[in-house]
Amino acid sequence: VVSGRALRGAARAGGQLPVVRGLRVSPPARSAMPSWVINRYGRNDVLRFTRDMVFPTIHFPNEIIIKVHAASLNPIDLSMRSGYGATALNMKRDPLKIKSMETEFPLTLGRDVSGVVMECGLSVSYFKPGDEVWAAIPPWKQGTLSEFVVASGNEVSFKPKCLSHTEAASLPYVGLTAWSAVNQVGGLNKSNCSGKRVLILGASGGVGTFAVQLLKAWGAHVTAVCSHDASALLKRLGADDVIDYKSGNLEEQLKTLPLFDFILDNVGGSTEKWALDLLKKWSGATYVTLVTPFLINMDKLGVADGMLQTGVTVGSKTVKHLIKGVHYRWAFFMPSGPSLDEIAELVDSGKIQPVIDQVFSFSEVPKAFLKLEGGHARGKTVIDVISNK
Repeated sequence: VVSGRALRGAARAGGQLPVVRGLRVSPPARSAMPSWVINRYGRNDVLRFTRDMVFPTIHFPNEIIIKVHAASLNPIDLSMRSGYGATALNMKRDPLKIKSMETEFPLTLGRDVSGVVMECGLSVSYFKPGDEVWAAIPPWKQGTLSEFVVASGNEVSFKPKCLSHTEAASLPYVGLTAWSAVNQVGGLNKSNCSGKRVLILGASGGVGTFAVQLLKAWGAHVTAVCSHDASALLKRLGADDVIDYKSGNLEEQLKTLPLFDFILDNVGGSTEKWALDLLKKWSGATYVTLVTPFLINMDKLGVADGMLQTGVTVGSKTVKHLIKGVHYRWAFFMPSGPSLDEIAELVDSGKIQPVIDQVFSFSEVPKAFLKLEGGHARGKTVIDVISNK
C-alpha cells in the first residue's frame, strides 16, 4: 500500500510510483559546518557561532538531511537556552542512559526549517534530493540554526509553492502546535467547526495568529483576545471579535458575550480559574491550554516524580471540570509531516498566510533572540540562513 504522501511525492516527480533509494554519499564527505550553538544554559551570552559543528549524518533509513535556507525562533528556543525542560529532553535524547552526562552539548537551537533535501535514507521514497521542504524539528533533536539539519521523513513535508523559504520557515512549529491543540486534542476540523464559537486567549503570538486563520478557514466564529496594538492585525486575519485585555476587566468583558464551544488558552496563569465558566455546559465544549507544568515538574522533581505529579494534576483537573459539564485538556507541539501537508494545502489556497515580525541574517542570531526576548512581537522572528554566513 502506497501512502497518500508517497503518491503526492510521485506526482511531483512525474507521476511514477516512488521507488526505494539507497543512501547517497556526496564526495568529498564533509565533517563540519557553520552553526549557532550553546555549550551551557544561560542568557543570551551563551550563544556561540562555530564553523566546526559536526556535520549531520543519516543514522536511520527514514532520515533526511536538509540544507537550511531559513529558520525561525519560537518561545521554546528562549526556554531551552535557559535550560527549561532539560531533564525530560535529555531522557528522550538518551533513554537508556548509554552516554555520559550533559551529552546535549554543543546544542543547536531552532525548531523551524525551510530548505532543500540534500540526502535521503534508504527507506525514504517520497522525497528526493533537490525537493523544497519544510518541517518542525522536535526539541530533543539538534536544531535548525545551522547550515544543515537531520529530520525524520515523517516530520517533513513539501514546502507550500506560494511561499519563499523565509516565509515558509515562520509557520511549521506554531502551525503544528495550533493543529495539535485544535484538531488532535480539541477534535475540531473542517467538517464540524462551522458556526462554532471559539475564544483564543493570547491571539497575537505565533500560535494565536495561526489558530485564528485555521479556525476561520474551517468556518468558526472567532473571538480573539490581545492588546490594542494587535487588534488591526487580528481583524485582518479574520477574527470576528477582537477584545483588548488592557481596556478593562477581561473576565467581565467576556462574560457579556454568548458562551463558547471551544477555548484555546496561550496565556495560562490565572485565566484558567475563570475561563472555563465561559464554555457552554453539557454540550461537548472544550478548553485546551498550551501552558502546562509537564516539563517544569520533571525539571524540579525528576523524571519519575515529575511524571507522577503531572498525571495527578491533569487527572484531577479533568475530573473537576467534567462533572461541571465541560472538557479540560492539555496540548503540546507534535511533529507531523502529514499535518504539514494539510497546512500546506491551506496556505497554497490562500486561507493561511505567514505573519512575520522581522527577518534577521544568520550572523544576527543573538540579536534575533534579544528581539524575541523583548516580547510584544506581532508575528514570527525569522532567520535567513543562506543570506549571510
